[in-house]
Amino acid sequence: MSPMSLFSERLSESDRSCSNIYGSRFASEHMPCNSFPEDEMPKEVAYRMIKDDLVLDGNPMLNLASFVTTYMEDEAEKLIAESANKNVIDHEEYPKSVEIEQRCLNILADLFHTPQINGKATAVGTACIGSSEAIMLGVLAMKKRWQNERKAQGKDASRPNIIMSTGVQVCWEKAARYFDIEEKLVPCTETRFVIDPVEAVNLVDENTIGIAAILGTTYTGQYEDVKLINDLLIEKGLDTPIHVDAASGGFVAPFVNPDLTWDFQLQNVVSINVSGHKYGLVYPGIGWALWRSIDYLPRELIFNINYLGADQLNFTLNFSKPASHIIAQYYQMIRLGRRGYTDIMMNLTHTADYLADQLKNQGFIIMSDGSGDGLPVVAFRLGSAQHIVFDEFALSHKLRERGWIVPAYTMAADCEKMSMMRVVVREEFSQSRCDCLVNDIQFALQALAEQEILNIQRYHK
Repeated sequence: MSPMSLFSERLSESDRSCSNIYGSRFASEHMPCNSFPEDEMPKEVAYRMIKDDLVLDGNPMLNLASFVTTYMEDEAEKLIAESANKNVIDHEEYPKSVEIEQRCLNILADLFHTPQINGKATAVGTACIGSSEAIMLGVLAMKKRWQNERKAQGKDASRPNIIMSTGVQVCWEKAARYFDIEEKLVPCTETRFVIDPVEAVNLVDENTIGIAAILGTTYTGQYEDVKLINDLLIEKGLDTPIHVDAASGGFVAPFVNPDLTWDFQLQNVVSINVSGHKYGLVYPGIGWALWRSIDYLPRELIFNINYLGADQLNFTLNFSKPASHIIAQYYQMIRLGRRGYTDIMMNLTHTADYLADQLKNQGFIIMSDGSGDGLPVVAFRLGSAQHIVFDEFALSHKLRERGWIVPAYTMAADCEKMSMMRVVVREEFSQSRCDCLVNDIQFALQALAEQEILNIQRYHK
């Protein structure tokens, strides 16, 4: 028997009574990966082993690829922990949590200028796991409403289509594919990364269930012109519904650019989704779906159940969902108020503008909109002089050496040859941290250029 095998046998046979976790037998064994372990593991050991595994994850605060919130105050985290065992679907058991969900919906309805009747907002809505679920619900509602109208008119209802930009987030493609809806796509171009309102409206036909408009695209953070789409539809006498995907912009535009008209103020906007776990400043996952009124939420999508102890309505794709993140959303709403959200979003906008200026000075081409005309996101690509020796993927890889996750990716369909990068400026991305990023980008550019010069010299030798 080899010395290593003998050593392993002695380890397995010993009691290993050492009180230190790393002196226990668990530290010298593989972690269970494929089947249930036969025996228990002490709680402190299980905690430490998993914690050690997670050290290999990236630092969330340096992950500039993600729109998702990575910082919350201690009090918010305490509320999340204290309510983690509450399932908000159980209305009878957790009535206050259900009431808090409705408070959040009321606040969002007010924020998005829902019409009112006798001083009460007409909007209805629900909390979701995220904007993907909210979008699925919005698309289902538009499809079912269109089908009902077609059948009432004695017309064929088997070929629904939806109009969207090629720059939509993948959940829109999923919704169309899952629910058998034809996608009518408005292509992006090398100079326009959002939907063309004129092209979109020209694609409308009798089978169109709605138009998707994005308030803050994933690729560049730009706002699509919802008002122009609405006005063109009205001009043509079309009542085609608009669903606004405000996953990111719904918690930004009202505070940074309050004069921008994109929400329920527009006649044809019938539904809106927004992510609480993006600029709503809550950890994942929480999203919100709102409809202009109950008229736009077909009754076939609403289920009445009573097996949790009381009659209640349900119209979500997911049944169970934690109350914790709904409560955390309400915490942020009442903790910050309009002034707090405005201050934070204005700071982020200022930082994004500063970063864009610094990158422009380094020779990058800026693809996003600044000054509050889009999200606090900086999308950029290498200038022609820089692109000669390396590409965006090389720069992204180099920045990972410094801990930064700045994604490099290709633009939407029809512009796939264009590569780009993106920095999402989130709440904890301070001016100081931004300066660190700018310096590290400059360092990475210099290191890549020097390496390429060495490669060329070696080649010529």
